[in-house]
Amino acid sequence: MSNYNWDFPYSSQRMPVFARNMVAASQPLATQTGIEILRKGGNAADAAIAAAITLTVVECTNNGIGGDAFAIIWDNKSEKLYALNASGKSPKSWNFEYFTKKYKKMPFTGWDSVTVPGAVSGWFELSGRFGRLPFETLFQPAIKYAEKGFHVSPITAKLWKEVIGKYREFPDFQDNFTFRGRAPEVGEKICFVDQANTLSEIARSKTHSFYRGELADKIADHAQSSGGFISKEDLLNHQAEWVEPISIDYKGFDIHEVPPNGQGIAVLIMLGILSHLNIEKYPLDSADSIHLQIEAMKLAFTDLYQYISDPDCMNINYQDLLKKSYLSERAKCIDLNIAQKVSYGFPQEQGDTVYLTTADEEGMMVSFIQSNYTGFGSGIVVPGTGISLQSRGACFSLKKNHPNQVEGGKKPFHTIIPAFVTKKGRPVMSFGVMGGTMQPQGQAQILVRMIDYHQNSQAASDAPRWCVLSDTEVAFEKGTDEEVMKDLKEKGHKVAIRDSSLFGGAQLIHKIDQVYCGASDHRKDGQAAGF
Repeated sequence: MSNYNWDFPYSSQRMPVFARNMVAASQPLATQTGIEILRKGGNAADAAIAAAITLTVVECTNNGIGGDAFAIIWDNKSEKLYALNASGKSPKSWNFEYFTKKYKKMPFTGWDSVTVPGAVSGWFELSGRFGRLPFETLFQPAIKYAEKGFHVSPITAKLWKEVIGKYREFPDFQDNFTFRGRAPEVGEKICFVDQANTLSEIARSKTHSFYRGELADKIADHAQSSGGFISKEDLLNHQAEWVEPISIDYKGFDIHEVPPNGQGIAVLIMLGILSHLNIEKYPLDSADSIHLQIEAMKLAFTDLYQYISDPDCMNINYQDLLKKSYLSERAKCIDLNIAQKVSYGFPQEQGDTVYLTTADEEGMMVSFIQSNYTGFGSGIVVPGTGISLQSRGACFSLKKNHPNQVEGGKKPFHTIIPAFVTKKGRPVMSFGVMGGTMQPQGQAQILVRMIDYHQNSQAASDAPRWCVLSDTEVAFEKGTDEEVMKDLKEKGHKVAIRDSSLFGGAQLIHKIDQVYCGASDHRKDGQAAGF
């Protein structure tokens, strides 16, 4: 393998896949796991869970057993959408004074970034409510890959090499996720025996061990012995929540997101603003079209970072941000010719996430996302388990009296957001875009391309993207027209060209008549497959 150059210097198109059963995931082995489960008689919920569990092994750079998860499910039987929030709270013993005395900004590594992991509870809740196969069956492919080994895919290997440097001071991480201190090479075979045993224990105990039994004891004991705050009580009290999706009508299509503590509402605010600006009259990929989208996104981010947190701690009703009268007034703030300065703040690091979507021939569709937040997460790995704990606490604020200020027993602001589209009460598309603050921006860009400009899902995913960085600074992906960027500079945007890794990765399943169209982003190792 080492004799070959694993760079990919040429642009390429992926073709959409059409089938009556479909899985699209960010790593091909996870996609094939979902297909395997569907062929065994499982439904879309079973396939999503099995693929998600597999991703903790084969794409461990972006998620893990110690992360959080969210999902939106179209249930064909009740003909209704359901949303699942499987994010964890901060340890109950955390307090604002401790963090403000110790830090200038929230840490991205170490125990002070670790919140209670919720993904495992999400798998169990989704299986219990909508699954068809036994819960234990869904773990078998992941356990096989962890125990017998898998070969590392190119983009995963690249990210692995880029991020391991920040975990040099974490010996348990080094023991579990490096090989004599190095990242694995492209195509190298690796095994995670501890993780295989942990997944077997979670499957056997139906997650009881993770939150109440032996694995919970190991997590809490490791925290107590090494400076952490997570207790057995914190794990025992965790519960994934079924919540009502929030939505907005955008030109006849209903766009659905999981409500706060997630950032999905930013997609709805942006689209709600654009609905008053007649963006479709400007040519696709023109400077005017892109400018209006960027300005609407900036306004959405302003509200997002000012108001959104754990809904129990917010000082407004977040539904007020989606009122037509409010969005109409926000649209009036946009000048077609000038990039305006807007005050808001971004998390300091780009998030790393996995997204997948599944659909079966009976009509169920699942939009699913999980993450350890940045890379492998906090760097804290529970000895003997392969559990890499997330760094989601970094999303709290150190600003006093902010609704997202850090404190104990509270869910932090969350970046990972699955999305779903319906029309006249019927399912249209299950999709998501990975990548921290790129997620709402990527979702909105895809929806504008498909709804306003009628691009197909694969083309909408393939197209060069932009990403608001701060105030008037905007990053553009290679392939963006140079004349368009010149025009945007004249409007006042500070333009930079960035590597494709900044612009996330989409997976999409679009229902067209009686068949699904699956699309997968070339920015990730993944694939769409069906039968």
